[in-house]
Parts: sequence; structure tokens; C-alpha cells
Amino acid sequence: MRFGVAVPAALAALSGVLLAAWSGAEGRYLPWLSIILVGLFWLMSGRPKLLIWLLMGSFAFVSVQQEWGRRLPAGLNGEDVTLQARILSVQREEGASRLQLAVEACQAPSHLPRCDALRRVRVSAYGEHAYKEGERWQMTLRLRPPSGFANPNAFNFERWLWREGIHATGYVRQNPAPQRLTTATAGLRQKALEMLARQPLEARTQRWLAALTLGDSDQLTQEDWTLLNATGTTHLVVISGLHVGLVASFTLLLARWAARLLSPTNWRLRAWPWWLAGAAAVAYATLAGLAPPALRAMVMTLLGLWVLSGRHSPGAWQAWWLALALILLVNPLSFWRPGLWLSFVAVGWLIVIWQGRPRPTGVKGWCWALARSQLLLAPLMAAAVLLAFGRVAPAAPLINLVAVPWVGSVMVPSALLGWLLSPLPGVELLMWWGFEQALAGFHLLLNVAVRHAPLWEPVPSLIYPLAAVLGILALCWGLPGIPRWLRISALLLTGLLLWVPQAQTLPEGELHVTVYDVGQGQLIELRSATHRMLYDTGPRFRSGFMPLQTLWPPGQQFDHVIVSHADTDHAGGINSLLNDHEVNQWHAPLGEALPIEATACERGQQWQRDGIDYRVLWPPEGDNTLSANDRSCVLEVSVGDQHLLITGDVGRDIERRFVADLTPPVSVLIAGHHGSHTSSGVQFVRLSRPLHVIFSAGRNNAFNHPSDEVVRRFRYQESCLWSTAQDGALSFTLEAGQPVKIIPWRKLPEGRKRC
Repeated sequence: MRFGVAVPAALAALSGVLLAAWSGAEGRYLPWLSIILVGLFWLMSGRPKLLIWLLMGSFAFVSVQQEWGRRLPAGLNGEDVTLQARILSVQREEGASRLQLAVEACQAPSHLPRCDALRRVRVSAYGEHAYKEGERWQMTLRLRPPSGFANPNAFNFERWLWREGIHATGYVRQNPAPQRLTTATAGLRQKALEMLARQPLEARTQRWLAALTLGDSDQLTQEDWTLLNATGTTHLVVISGLHVGLVASFTLLLARWAARLLSPTNWRLRAWPWWLAGAAAVAYATLAGLAPPALRAMVMTLLGLWVLSGRHSPGAWQAWWLALALILLVNPLSFWRPGLWLSFVAVGWLIVIWQGRPRPTGVKGWCWALARSQLLLAPLMAAAVLLAFGRVAPAAPLINLVAVPWVGSVMVPSALLGWLLSPLPGVELLMWWGFEQALAGFHLLLNVAVRHAPLWEPVPSLIYPLAAVLGILALCWGLPGIPRWLRISALLLTGLLLWVPQAQTLPEGELHVTVYDVGQGQLIELRSATHRMLYDTGPRFRSGFMPLQTLWPPGQQFDHVIVSHADTDHAGGINSLLNDHEVNQWHAPLGEALPIEATACERGQQWQRDGIDYRVLWPPEGDNTLSANDRSCVLEVSVGDQHLLITGDVGRDIERRFVADLTPPVSVLIAGHHGSHTSSGVQFVRLSRPLHVIFSAGRNNAFNHPSDEVVRRFRYQESCLWSTAQDGALSFTLEAGQPVKIIPWRKLPEGRKRC
């Protein structure tokens, strides 16, 4: 293959994806792009080679545009649709099952938009139905377009749904009841998972075996993923080049050994061992479900075998570009996967640092090669991860130096040998017992690393300079011919930058507030120079998911947490705080059933931190017979002439009891009860005269919060209205003598304006 084929193919596919991303879901430039493409086809009709690249780019462009067009129409948001679908995956959670469905037919009510374009949906199913992969069902779903929370430096769920090709989310309606159309014929992967579930192994061992060997990473718990993310070792669990390459290498080794026995004089010339190794790579990736990471690993492994075979094979860089072209053409949505670019950066850098060097020999040579590769990879991958996710695991280079050979040489081989020897009774348990001991050691290593070097999230202003310096460090030490003084200088510069103060210190008398987007619930963070506080902890959903888990890495410290009352939408994240973070002091109303020891929240309490005054306006001291909503902690925070008021879920009658204590106008009001008609009474709105009002509510929530009448009251008062449902998280700073400026984290569609 000539150099002039692989690179244009990759660039053509990449250009098609980029044009589709630029055009966007609305297809703003689609008519003009269509005219240009038709013109290009006409001009290149007599030049076949150029026409091939144009066809590749057009294919990628059309594929992405089709994905935009398959999303649930806005007119079907919150409506019931009936569909027939095949179950692609089942993830069982507490009290529910999470289903991914391949839609075969969809029918919406006649007066609503059609849903024929839907191809894949992700829904929650409650009830006692036992769903299995491969079954076909007819069910009624209540769907909504793919969406997620919009919070600073947090996981982007909406983008994840997009790159997974999921066109709607929702839940299964129990009336009418779902009907099973056909039962599932268990495939090899499903049979393997069922066999694994019957083994007398620890639950942790079973889920890690399923993830490492069968690609079923959904079985890993949130705690598992948190530990892997905090140590920079997630790449070791996802089916990747390490796993597929190991299977192909083992197969190639056995096949070449057999070829040497069968034809000792010319065994090196035999091609069938390479074909057999390629077939093993394809078979293993297929067994693992051909998820995008497994597909990417399969393509790169096949090209790697082609390069190593030496028979009319492409060079290393040709294979690199060809792999990129194939992956983007097979799955254009991979463009939005950070893992795609991280893996290609890693492979490309390995090509650079090993090109022209002799292949290592002997145990000592291979150990040195592994250490050199990991140490030279570490700074470049740290820079890439920092740019992609805004955080980095400080201990990742040292951990991977141990973990990569441990997982690749001990854990994965013992796990795969267990499957290979499973026809021999009891032998697989012996191999998996060895895997269990190796996993225990691996787990201990990760926990020690997290304890001594937790996940590091530098301040935003430091991310790009630090990534640039880490990149320079990698180039200086990885490229040949770089002077020693320049390498030492890059190392010193990186060390100096790491000593830059990390904490964003606010000046005395300034309060930074963030109202997080947590759906139908409430979570507010208040930061000053030396004080960090939460008001409420967000919801806990029926599936057990707590949005608070996605906001910060483990190990955060909070000086003070106020839980307004025990309702799940306000107190749902308490368990996450207890398990993953440290809280110095809790406040909650007397009589609330909460899993914490809290100081009673009572009217008249007040304190000062960093020149900022905090005052509790409600509930009254001692026991009371109020409802849970009406005994919510009401907090007023004052910074000079600026006032923030948070009223929890208290009703209009309670508002009248403390409104006289306010100092109007209120700068920012977090509307009571998410904007329900039970709160924000006429008298309260008139007397408080809020300049800004924030509704902490879920998008398309079932309660229709905020209420229309409440919105009209605040508009009549000429308040500026904000909602986490539409605007995402909302941040602002209170500072004496300075106007309040609200900063939303979600962009509005073109043509819409905020106040």
C-alpha cells in the first residue's frame, strides 16, 4: 500500500465528520453543503481516485446527519409511543432494569410527529418483568429527547448518549403491560455470562471477569469506576488493544509453534499462523460485543499483525492512518469518543519513540522496553487526559508501570485460560482463583495510590499551561537528538509549574455560589475564602443514582452542610457525601429522619465566615408539628448590601411568618419548592422584591415546575428568571457594592435571549 492512500482516506473521513458536526442537528448549512457536494461530484467524475475520497467523506457526512435525524422529535417529548424492539443489553439496578433497545417499529398517536426514524433507545423498566438480551418485546414507552445535566467540570451525559447512538431516553409504562413477542436464543456471550454467574466466586471477581474478558463493563459498580478513574487505569478494564492483542499474540505463538513442527524447513514463510491470529482477534472482539473500544482494538490489532507479518504490509504510520480511516467510516460517532483520540495518540507516540530502534531481546530487554514506554508515555497521556477531562491521576505513571504488566501478564492470561480450560471440570476454578488473588493485589495497589495521591483537578487557568508543559516534556525526552540541557530544563519547568498554588483563593468578603443542575431536586454550593458549604445534597433517583456523585472526584472536604429537610430530592446525596467525602458539620431540622448526626437548624442561629453573614430564618426553636416541607431550613446569606435567600420547600403560610425579617430587595432568591404553586405567595414576592429568581427544577418534570402563576408573579415584579432545567447550573458572585451577574452553563438555542 502506498503512502498516498491511507492518509487521504483518513482525512476524507475526518472531513466528512467535521462538516456534519459543523452543520449541527439543525442542518443550518445543509442546503449549501449539498450544492457544493453535487458540484464536486460533477467536477471529479472523470478522476476516479479523487472521487473515491469524496465518496468516503460523503459517507461519513451522511452517516452523522442520519444520526441527528433519528433523535426523538421535540413534539413527542413526554408522550407515550408504542414500539416493537429487540433488547440489546440489560443492566440490573436496585428495583429496576436499564434496557437498551433496538427499535424495529414505532407508532405515535396520529396527531403527533412520527417516530419511524428511532433506532436505539435507553429506558428504565420497573416492575417484575424479567428481561433478557435478545428478546423481542412490544411495549409502551414515555420518551424524551437525549439530554443530561449541565454542570461545571462534570460528566456530560448528553454527549455520552450522542456518541453511543442513543436517540431517546425514558421509561417503560406498566399500563398497557409490556408483551414478550419472542424469547431469546442465548448467544455464546450470554451463555458465558450465565456460566460465570453460577461459579462460586466473589461478586467482585465475577464482575471483573465479565468486564475484562467479555467486555461487559456495565457489571462494574460506581465504586469500581471511581477507583479506576482516580488512578488513571480505566484503559486496563475496557476491552482494548491489550486484551485483543494478547489473544492474537497467544494464538500466533501457538500457530507458529505448530507450523514449526509441521514444516521445520520453511515454517517462517507460512502465512496461515498470521491468518489464524487475525481470526482469533476478530472472534474475541465479536465475543466481547464489538463495542466501539473492542472494534477499535480489533482493527488496530489486525493492522498490527499485517505490519509485523512483513508481506506487502503497510508501514507503521500507514497502518495508523488506515486504522483511523476504517474506524471513522465504520462508526463515525467514534469521533466524539475521547478514548479514540487517547488511544491513537498513545499508539502514534509509541511509533515515534520506537521507530528505528532494534527490537528488545531477553527478559531484561523487554522489562527495560516496558519501563521506557510507560515513562515516555506518561507525560503525553497526562496532557491529553488533562485536556479531555480537566483532571489527572498524579500516580498514574507509577501505577501503570506496575499495573500494565500485572494485568497483561497475570490477570488477563489467567482469566482467559480459565475460559479456555472450562471444558475440564474444576480447572477453570483453579485459574480463576489465581485471577482472584491477582485482582486482590491490584485492588490493594489502587486503594493505596488513591489514599496517598488522590485524583487531582487543577484550577481551570492552569490546565492549558500544564498540558503544554507536559507535552513539551514528552517531546524533549521522546524525540532523538534533543540536547540534555533542554531535557533537564523541561523537567524543571514541569516541577515548578506543579508547585504553583492550586486553590482558587477568593478575597475576604466575596461569596461564590453555584446552583447545580441535578434534575428535580436541589444542591447549592457556597464558597468563600476559607469556607465551603452545601445547602441540600440533590436527589437520589429510583435507580439509586445520585447526581452529586458526578460533580467532584472523591476526597472533597466541606466545612458545613445544611439539609433543608429529609425529602429525597433534597437529602438524596447524603450517602454519597458519607462514602466519598468529608463533612465537618451537619445542620438539619429537628425531627427529620436522616442517616447523620446533625445540629438542629433553628430560627435565630447566625454566624460569620470571611466577612459573610449567615442567618437561619426558619424553623422555630424546639419541636413542632409542621410538615416536612414547612420545617425546611430557610437561610439568608448577606454580603454587604447583597442578599441571597434559600427557602427550601416551605409553603406560603410559612413565608408570611419570616418575610418581615428580610431586608429587601433580595439580590438572588432560590424559589421555594422548585417553583411550585404552594410557595412564592403574592405577599412574599411583593415584599422580598427579588432581582434574580432561580428555579431548581428538572427538565420536563412531572410536576410542571415552575408553576405558571408563580412565574407570572415574579415577572410582574420584574425579576430576572432562571431555571436549571433550561439554563443548566447557574453560578454567581456576591460582593458588596457590585451588581450580581448570573452565569449559566447551558447555551440557549439561537434566537432565544435571557433577561
